[in-house]
This record gives sequence, C-alpha cells and structure tokens, in this order.
Amino acid sequence: MPLHLEFVREREMCRSVEPPSEPVVVAERLLLREFSHRISNELAFAIGSLSLAAARCGNSEARIALTAVQDRLQSFARVHSSLQMPDHSTVIDVTAYLHKLCEAISHSKLEARGIELSLALQPFRMSSQRCWYLGMIVFELITNAVRHAFDQGPGQIRLELLPSGMFVECRVTDNGMSDANICPGTGLKIVEALAASLHGTIDVQFGPQGSRSALIFPLV
Repeated sequence: MPLHLEFVREREMCRSVEPPSEPVVVAERLLLREFSHRISNELAFAIGSLSLAAARCGNSEARIALTAVQDRLQSFARVHSSLQMPDHSTVIDVTAYLHKLCEAISHSKLEARGIELSLALQPFRMSSQRCWYLGMIVFELITNAVRHAFDQGPGQIRLELLPSGMFVECRVTDNGMSDANICPGTGLKIVEALAASLHGTIDVQFGPQGSRSALIFPLV
C-alpha cells in the first residue's frame, strides 16, 4: 500500500469523535502533501539508482534482475502518483483518472498473479478532491479483493462506475472465493471513512461466489 495512504489510515483511526477544526485540517493536508512529495522523491531516487546499477552491471542475469526490480518500483510509483492528494481544486475527468490508476494497480499488483481487472466506466467530471477520495476507495477495494478472494490463484475483478442524475454508483466485484463472515479490518474501516468524506454509503459483501462492494455518493 502507498505509504501516504497508510498515513491517512492512521489519521482516520486516531481521530476523535469531535470533528477537527479548520486550522487542524489545513495543517494535516499540508503535512500529507509534504509526506507524499518526499515519498515520490525517494522512489525516484531508488529507481534511478537501480537503473544506474543495471547499466553498469556486467552480469546479464544480475542486470535482468535489477531491471525487473526497477520496473516493479516504477509500477508502485505510478500508483503512488495517482493517489496523491491534489495540490489545487479543479474539475477533472473521473474516467481518465480511474483508467490511469487501474492501469498502475494492474501492473503493480495483479498481472503477476494472473488477475484480470476489467473496467466499465461511464464518463463524467468531478472535483479533484472528491476524485482523490474515490481513487483511494477503489484502490482499497481492489486490494481487499486480491487479499481475500484470490489467495489460491488467478481470477477477475470488475470496476463499474454508473452516474445517474445527481448520484454515482461505484461497484467492485470479483469471481473469487471468500468467507461470507469476514470480520471487517482496518482496510474496510478506512473505506467507510472515505465514503463518509464523499457523503456516501458503502456496502461490502463477501461469499464463496465472490465479493461485491457498492459505493453510492452524490456528485457534489
């Protein structure tokens, strides 16, 4: 999981019942952006170091191994980049954003395990801040599907985005096998917190025929 998402998780888990004051929210967002930018810099440095080491390596097998690690790190960096908090508030194409995020997730988490991620996204636009919340929810739901449904082998995950009027439904389904009585962990708790930030609701169901998550939230 991207480290800045871990930071969000910890903040949501530790936050008191009383809503934070505006100065606290501003300070937290500033800290999160700085934290995220530093992670990006560290990833870029690691990727550059691996590239240099691979170029200087005289052993072909070692060079191939170093290049493979470099490619994997680049995939993680693309996920991290897609999940960064936006610096400015603007209106963006949600479909394009999710396509970019899901492509990065597939390269970093799914392809090596034979898990196919299919998309059915109807285009619409939304504020970058709300799109960021949605992206983190999608990331967490796909990660949960991989963790709980496909520990024995390959499978399929499907993401659907269905705007209708003033509301949007986002569905993540899979064809894996999981215990219908899974106890909600920290991953689902952070999804619930992010859904609340969108003023939406989330319903997650597990079972031997696959899992299904449905998020419904207003456009604004």
